[in-house]
Amino acid sequence: MLREPTIEKLHAMRMRVMASTWLEQDKSPDTIALPFDDRFALLVDAEMLARENTRVAKNLRDAKLRISDACIEGIEYARARELEKATIRTLATCRWVSERQTVIITGATGTGKSYIACALAHQACRRGFRAIYRRAPRLFSELKLARADGSHARLLAKLAKADVLVLDDFAIAPLSKDDRNDLLEILEDRYALRATIITSQLDSSNWHDHLGDPTVADAICDRVLHGAHKLPLKGPSRRKPTKDSETP
Repeated sequence: MLREPTIEKLHAMRMRVMASTWLEQDKSPDTIALPFDDRFALLVDAEMLARENTRVAKNLRDAKLRISDACIEGIEYARARELEKATIRTLATCRWVSERQTVIITGATGTGKSYIACALAHQACRRGFRAIYRRAPRLFSELKLARADGSHARLLAKLAKADVLVLDDFAIAPLSKDDRNDLLEILEDRYALRATIITSQLDSSNWHDHLGDPTVADAICDRVLHGAHKLPLKGPSRRKPTKDSETP
C-alpha cells in the first residue's frame, strides 16, 4: 500500500496532526505491535487534542484578557483575602457559564479583582466558551465612537454573542445618559442568555446610587444582582511595587 496518497488526503482534510502521528507511530516498535483499533484510536486522540488546543488558543486570543496568564490554578487564598477555595472550585466547573449567571467581584484597588475575573474567563475558554474582556471606561468610549461611525449596533451584537463578558473596573467614573443606556442594552441582551463577570471597587449595594437615574438603575440592578455569585475581596493591596499589574 502506498502511504503518500493517504497522507495527502489527510492533509487535504486538514488532519495534519493525524498524518504526522501516523508517520511517527512507525518509529516506535511498541506502537507498531498494538492492534489496529488501538493505533487508530491514538491517531484520532492526537488529532482531537490538537484541534482542542487550537480552539482554546483562538478563544484566548479573541478574548484579549487584560492578564493573559491568569488562571484558576494561580489564584492565591491568603487568609486576609477571605476568598473561599470551595467557591472558586465551584466556579471553575463553569456551570455558572452554562446556566448564564453573573459573577460580581468587588474590593479595594489591588486586591486582585482583575486577576480572578481573567482567570475565570480563561477557564471558560478552556472549557470551550468564548469570552470578551473590556474595561468599563474603555468600553463606553468604544460605544460612543461606534455610535458616531454607525457601527454601534454591530458592536452591541458582538458583545451579546460572547458566552462570557468581562466588564472590568465598573463604577470608577460617573456615567453619562448614553453610558447608562448602553449598559442597560448590554445587560438586557445577556440576561438569562449569557454569562457576565463584573469587577468594581464599589460595593454592589451602592451601584444603584452610582447609576444615577432611578429607573435605569432599577432595571440594571435587577438584571445583574439577582442570583449573582458575589466575591467580596478583602485585605491590603496585592500589587507588587515593581509591576503595574495585579497579583493573583
